[in-house]
Amino acid sequence: MKEKTVHKTSVGGQALIEGILMRGPKGAAMSVRLPNGEIETEYKEVKPWREKNKFFGLPLIRGIVGFVESLVTGYQYLMESAEKSTQGLTEEEENLSKVDRWINDHFGEKMMNIIGAVSAVLGVALAFFLFMWLPTFLVDLVTQNHLLKFHALFEGILRVIIFIAYLAIVSKMKDIHRVFMYHGAEHKSIFCYEHGLELTVENVRKQKRFHPRCGTSFMFVMILLSILLSSALILIFPGLASINRILWICVKLLILPLVMGIGYEFIRYAGKHDNLFVKILSAPGLWMQRITTKEPTDDIIEVGIASLKAVLTDNPEDDAL
Repeated sequence: MKEKTVHKTSVGGQALIEGILMRGPKGAAMSVRLPNGEIETEYKEVKPWREKNKFFGLPLIRGIVGFVESLVTGYQYLMESAEKSTQGLTEEEENLSKVDRWINDHFGEKMMNIIGAVSAVLGVALAFFLFMWLPTFLVDLVTQNHLLKFHALFEGILRVIIFIAYLAIVSKMKDIHRVFMYHGAEHKSIFCYEHGLELTVENVRKQKRFHPRCGTSFMFVMILLSILLSSALILIFPGLASINRILWICVKLLILPLVMGIGYEFIRYAGKHDNLFVKILSAPGLWMQRITTKEPTDDIIEVGIASLKAVLTDNPEDDAL
């Protein structure tokens, strides 16, 4: 089929447990494959945080706000999809452990929410350990005094290696692999719409699964930017190379909002342009999507189409960036 005019939209998505969430300028639509085989789609009128306050919509600031919003709302949708995808199943079919069943029977939903919150905190702690503390600690073990000015560079390279290794390991897990298949369907569905094609399984299947506006690319861009900014700080202020490493980690945390802001602006720019500059800087993130996205089956593609159609139906067709 011949492609029509390309649409550039602000539609983005998120892979869920047996589902996909599509976000548009006016709201979001979540489609989940239920245990009985049906697809349940729910449109949610959600006002982005950046529209609630003009300050939140300023360049650089909107990247920080968007990142925090994605973490908060993304976790909520993930838990909701997990609940929907197991509706009607017996406890044996849900593979609940005896401990899970005991907690649910004796303490109910409130305790399960608390456990979910604790899990989120532990997840943040793990990310801090792997990507902030561990690279600094390991580089300190091997870096000589005359190489201190390259500390941030070595640390950044090690962080990239740890990040890739972590994703490669978790992608081997059965449940995560399936989520990555939904991630691929999300990208393919968006590409199909942007290319002006009818949203059918056949058309979506033909599309690429690597999208420049992906969260994986955003994370990789953030790592690269943190390397550049950290290295620049040491060149401008050489004394930072020899300060206490706890203070150095604090410095990196302080520049993190700036990294998020710049990273968001680049991903936003990359979504609207296809020049050589964008291709070069997007290449590492697109390559990483070979790990974080997998080729979806037709039934998974159907979920992506349902979600995208729902979010487009309730939004103006000219919702371009």
